[in-house]
Amino acid sequence: MWEVSTGEGITVAVIDSGVNPSSAALEGQVLPGIDESRRSGDAHDDYLGHGTAMAELIAGTGRDNSIQGLAPGAKILPVRIEMEESSGKFSDGESAVAGAIRAAADSDAHIINMSFGDDRGGGKLEAEAVEYAASKGKLMFAGSGNDRQKVDGEDDYNFPASFSEVASVGALDSQNAAAEFSSQGKVDLAAPGVGLPGWCDESFSSYCTNSGTSDASAIASAAAALIWAEHPEWTANQVLRVMLETAGKPVDGEVSTRVGHGAIRPRAVLLEGKGNPGDPDQHPLLKPAESAAPGEPGESGGGTERAGEPSDEDGDAADTVTVADPGGEGGVPVGLLVGAGVALAVVVAGGVTFAVRRRS
Repeated sequence: MWEVSTGEGITVAVIDSGVNPSSAALEGQVLPGIDESRRSGDAHDDYLGHGTAMAELIAGTGRDNSIQGLAPGAKILPVRIEMEESSGKFSDGESAVAGAIRAAADSDAHIINMSFGDDRGGGKLEAEAVEYAASKGKLMFAGSGNDRQKVDGEDDYNFPASFSEVASVGALDSQNAAAEFSSQGKVDLAAPGVGLPGWCDESFSSYCTNSGTSDASAIASAAAALIWAEHPEWTANQVLRVMLETAGKPVDGEVSTRVGHGAIRPRAVLLEGKGNPGDPDQHPLLKPAESAAPGEPGESGGGTERAGEPSDEDGDAADTVTVADPGGEGGVPVGLLVGAGVALAVVVAGGVTFAVRRRS
């Protein structure tokens, strides 16, 4: 895929705990950022290590035995917010998150990655910010959430992933099935999210093995960057549409509550020319009356009603995606090859030791 696209020319806004530009993997990759937190320093001061880890999965260069991200030609715009340590939740209220989303929407970023979430969101300010970002032509991804299954028989939604305009990304394990912790409910796509490398903490002294829908969202954002760089004339709606159309489908062929339309497959778009970009102004996750052309206000109000609803109620077989070539290209293990479409590009060389870290 990198012979076709590395994501060059695409900027991904990473709303998170900050991004450390001194990371070997991110040297020269990180733009001046936006700070929406209450902390000292600026968006280049990552107080958890989480934001830097997500940025490396997206755009790491692999320099000096560091992490090689999926879109090493992309640039990172850090937007720092308050997050709870190791939880992946935001802790500063919906107004702060709304401000971060609006700031990213007003930037030159093409894609907004939100590897965080909480059930405390979903309010009017956040909904309006998401709608505003969509109207500005931004493509938004967020993790579907960890360990959010059902409460009193109802799906426990994770925000901002559960807003209609945001592509909610579930995590896949090495068997190409929904990871046991990956939430069910509003899920649109799935990406690898188990056993990925990332910084253990804010000391940036060692890597850990991480798992979470945070990581899956970052991988999906990187895949979008690869596609958009090759098709710069497309809108965010068209990039997302081809990602949905070319996804490695759930085994029963229906939209699933835990893997959505299936596993991301940028290879199918970049090397096989698959996917019809369709209407540039119609958001593929919204009904026609709800979409707004870039620069115009929408009408969805950030609700959860979507163009297509999941078919399964309780998971099981529907939550495994198909793999066209399980053997992989050149012997790549099935766990690193999702839907014969995205061989995980996260590579750490030089005998780096990993500790196992709780999922983020």
